[in-house]
Amino acid sequence: MDHGTMEHGSMEHGTADPDGNDHSTMDHSGMNHSGMDDSPMDHGSMGHQPGASQDLPATVEPHEPIPVITPADRAAAFQDLDEHVMHGTSIHSYWALDRLEAWDADEDGTGIAWEAKGWVGSDLNRLWLRSEGERAGGSTESADVEVLYGRAIAPWWDAVAGVRHDFGFGGGPSRTYAALGVIGLAPYKFEVEATAYLGESGQVGLGAEAEYEMLFTNRLIGQWLVEGEAWSKDDPAVGIGSGLSKVEAGFRLRYEFHRQFAPYVGVVWERAYGGTADQRRAQSGDIDDTRIVAGVRIWF
Repeated sequence: MDHGTMEHGSMEHGTADPDGNDHSTMDHSGMNHSGMDDSPMDHGSMGHQPGASQDLPATVEPHEPIPVITPADRAAAFQDLDEHVMHGTSIHSYWALDRLEAWDADEDGTGIAWEAKGWVGSDLNRLWLRSEGERAGGSTESADVEVLYGRAIAPWWDAVAGVRHDFGFGGGPSRTYAALGVIGLAPYKFEVEATAYLGESGQVGLGAEAEYEMLFTNRLIGQWLVEGEAWSKDDPAVGIGSGLSKVEAGFRLRYEFHRQFAPYVGVVWERAYGGTADQRRAQSGDIDDTRIVAGVRIWF
């Protein structure tokens, strides 16, 4: 390089060249008259060691393979996480009047039925409340309420335990049962409730209910429902016979004007079996009934 052809104005001290080198800190004592540095250059300090900035061929094994992660590695990395950390502890609630419906009965006039449920608690622990009943011809034929403690036992499933009280109407006696069961979402999105009951004199009952919802649109929804009861002993005072007591199935089509408010229409079929059917025959002669219903579903 001809020193006479170097224009010192092209390199101002205290500025950086395009490579990012700060020439204000450059030691010119090592630069010879031709403008080149005679001192040895440490390529290792500049990151130019062989292979440092070049991709390895596909056939070459990596210098430091990433080891397979073991359960011990995961336990060491997440040692403070347990089920209580994974679940929230804040308190929430849900209350729903799943069915409030009426129908026109041929002999007893207008009938009304309801089913309500709700819970309050955290992801793991909840207090459940359930109630259902029916009125016909201006009198209440059945009504019950359940108070249950629920504990999450698996994703989408709670185990529940508590008490159920059946109110006595029309001069009939009331009944109280211990209750133990499960509530959850089965595969293919079937909502399931199954509860066993233990009452006085060793009376044992089992109630089960399954629901499935079909979305015709985001707001027009069809709900299929089937439920049944079975008891171990006859209890004529409350119209219960041993064995399978009754089965009810229905389809309800609702339109959700708002997610919390949805009127519906539907058809419901109910039939009594075994000793319960015998008692109904003795009283009214009817052991099955099909009716058109209209109602509303509300939740908040």
